[in-house]
Amino acid sequence: MVEKVITLENVSLIDFLGIENANIQELATAFPKSKIISRGNEIKIKGSTPEILKINEILVSLLQHYHKYGKITHQNVQNYIQKEEEVLFEPSFDDILLYGNKGIKIKPKTTNQKKMVSAAMNNDMLFVIGPAGTGKTYISVALAIRALKNKEVKKIIITKPAVEAGESLGFLPGDMQEKIDPYLRPIYDALDDMLPPEKLRYYQENRIIEIAPLAYMRGRTLHHAFILLDEAQNTTAMQIKMFLTRMGPNSKMIVTGDISQVDLPDHQKSGLMHSLDILKNIKEIGYLELGPQDVVRHKIVKKIIEAYDKAKESKA
Repeated sequence: MVEKVITLENVSLIDFLGIENANIQELATAFPKSKIISRGNEIKIKGSTPEILKINEILVSLLQHYHKYGKITHQNVQNYIQKEEEVLFEPSFDDILLYGNKGIKIKPKTTNQKKMVSAAMNNDMLFVIGPAGTGKTYISVALAIRALKNKEVKKIIITKPAVEAGESLGFLPGDMQEKIDPYLRPIYDALDDMLPPEKLRYYQENRIIEIAPLAYMRGRTLHHAFILLDEAQNTTAMQIKMFLTRMGPNSKMIVTGDISQVDLPDHQKSGLMHSLDILKNIKEIGYLELGPQDVVRHKIVKKIIEAYDKAKESKA
């Protein structure tokens, strides 16, 4: 029998648990083979792994509902259990992943971004492919921050290959970290939207959030972590194999990339494309492709991407 403990933070226990823990008792009734015990601000679940995962997802959905509406009712619990009000793992466009800095609502903006959230919740490893501006990195970071806040993971690891896009690292000023930081800037921009500066600094100083070049992942086993690999199209086959095999117990991994912007030498095949070829038959790995219709930057970006795609097709 497996055990999981969920700690409730920033919630009114009476509004979330119900009078005399009625909401938790309702959930326990729906899963008689498991034990669900509420004590103070902790909910302890004991049971088989599949049931614990289901119960955990329901509780996560209820927490999202609470943070949106401020209260959980008996009917809400039933709706999430029976999947009548909305399908679990598939949040509507109104569902907010988290509230960022100054109350910014972080949520999926397109149909495929919505599918990405669903796929990430249903798969421990997910590949997301798409052009620039489709929100691959942004939604991935938001999912990681949400998982950390919900105590689903203990840390976040974010990495990307430091490949020269027509530039040479050796000629950039500063030490190695200062040379690498510009390549990691999009990740910092996303984090700046989602966390107050002092909170982000605390997380980084205590290695709860770690942002590092891909080479720093070698030899590690990353457990109880939400792991993101950005710009994966610029990995070699050996690099991405090394990264994918770092995944430890109780972890989630999202790999994002744009196969139209490979900065590797012409003779070198992208590790991302190689892994998509050889891992496609593993059913536990999720795959999702975003397109120009998912671009959430300036509307002209979508037209630029379409123009380049058209030119590539003509040349082919």
